[in-house]
Amino acid sequence: MFQRIKQDIEVIFQRDPAATGVWEVMLCYPGLHAILGYRLCHWLWNRNFRLSARFLAHLTRLLTGIEIHPAARIGQRFFIDHGMGVVIGETTHIGDDVTLYHGVTLGGTSWNVGKRHPTLGNGVVVGAGAKILGPITIGANARVGSNAVVVSDVPADTTVVGVPGRLVMSKFKTAATNDSFSSYGQNSGAVVDPVGKAVTCLLDQVRHLDERVKQLEHEKKLLMERHQTMPDEKN
Repeated sequence: MFQRIKQDIEVIFQRDPAATGVWEVMLCYPGLHAILGYRLCHWLWNRNFRLSARFLAHLTRLLTGIEIHPAARIGQRFFIDHGMGVVIGETTHIGDDVTLYHGVTLGGTSWNVGKRHPTLGNGVVVGAGAKILGPITIGANARVGSNAVVVSDVPADTTVVGVPGRLVMSKFKTAATNDSFSSYGQNSGAVVDPVGKAVTCLLDQVRHLDERVKQLEHEKKLLMERHQTMPDEKN
């Protein structure tokens, strides 16, 4: 337990350059407070102290603005940056080295009992405001862009953006350094939304056609004016 708490603190220094000291992290990081509260709530939940676990989780949500159900399963070195508005549902499974930004929802799409929340593999990064809904799987090291809405499985080592989430990058390479950390679900500035790109191409084509029509209309006008002056020239 204490080793896991130590890892939860150390990972903040690895992923947040704003962290300057241990006391600052322990006193001023709601993401850390939320995960520490969750660890205790999960321990109580697994020992059938479920009302106590839910009540403590409720108090933690009031303190941090982060809601984590005690039954959720969360791995090691989990980091929530900023954290306000994060919701993690009951049957969520989260692997090791996962990062969530503020406003992320790991929610369900069904009222049925059973697995109804997402599974996040190791090393997943979820950008601010993203919604991952239903019993889907986000593969290891995947990136979910800010404000994306993901309702289907995402392969490992890929990036998805948009509503609904669309694959925009696959099999990207990352080095084992802090510099490779992809904040907000982006990677090296190379992410391009394929639908947005297609719309841009269509707009460019429309603009080109519009200019061509104007050019033809101008040529037609000149031709008509010349045709009208031809009888006078003959006379």
